[in-house]
Amino acid sequence: MKKLFRVLGILVLSILLIIMIAVAYIKIALPDVGAAPQLTIEHTPERLARGSYLANSVMSCMDCHSKRNATQFSLPMEESTRGEGGQRFDQTMGFPGVFYSANITPAGISNWTDGEIYRAVTTGVRNTGKPIFPVMPYHSYGFADPEDIKSLIVYLRSLSPKENVVPVSSAEFPMSIILNTIPVKAAPMKIPPVGDSVAYGKYLFTIASCYDCHTPFENGKFDDAFAYAGGRSFPVPGGMVTSANITPDKETGIGNWTRDLFVSRFASYRDSANAHRVVSAGELQTIMPWTMYGTMTDSDLSKIYAYMQTLQPKKHVIVKFKPGQ
Repeated sequence: MKKLFRVLGILVLSILLIIMIAVAYIKIALPDVGAAPQLTIEHTPERLARGSYLANSVMSCMDCHSKRNATQFSLPMEESTRGEGGQRFDQTMGFPGVFYSANITPAGISNWTDGEIYRAVTTGVRNTGKPIFPVMPYHSYGFADPEDIKSLIVYLRSLSPKENVVPVSSAEFPMSIILNTIPVKAAPMKIPPVGDSVAYGKYLFTIASCYDCHTPFENGKFDDAFAYAGGRSFPVPGGMVTSANITPDKETGIGNWTRDLFVSRFASYRDSANAHRVVSAGELQTIMPWTMYGTMTDSDLSKIYAYMQTLQPKKHVIVKFKPGQ
């Protein structure tokens, strides 16, 4: 019997040692996405304009890296906080920890090289080598054409510096360990020809990270069986909102939407009265950044629509809003 206990003890110690070595490897050696590229990006008016369009309309970076007005529909950005970060994402939203968006104005990234910003946006690794929790959809941004990321960086460098000290993010166990395994190397695409509506629409749709919000997410995993079919819920002031089914299903999705209806739905938020509508208690509220996506051009929105019509239709009934939760 003593011999059996001795063998079991050795076995347990061996397992613990293996676990400790594995954890140490993950914490020390990962994430492994390679060194930040050596970049010195030329600032041109064309890159600045493209970067502004990406950050404020397509990729909607400013949506999370600014503070949002909770009294108005779609929680629009408070202009005075553009890029200063500090938005909190925590357990009440289903996240395994407390995470804060970074200050991406020059006051927050002045000591970052262009290459370090590029790596952070496309792989989720900070200039310190530490991982970023994927509330920032860097997996989607990793598909962006390198020229678009360079334009984005030019725009970030142009922002008015905001001296806003952001709290340190903290992941709960075991996410504090798993987090190191999440960043992956970027897989950039080339921007398709503008004349190829479906391919160009897919490119914009991908870097706009539509998947993340319009796919059910529970227990730390996306349900790909219902990819783009909606069903991810978010707490908002006054209740709980659930993302819509954006597949071309005719009964529960957008299969009956025309191109003009799709474009006009977004374009309506270019109107200041609609974009800054005050929401009353119990009225529908959403985290969908209509006021940002709505500033995409009609042409780009049309191409996104063309691509979305190629998605597999999925029947998925959604209860859009539940007040008082």
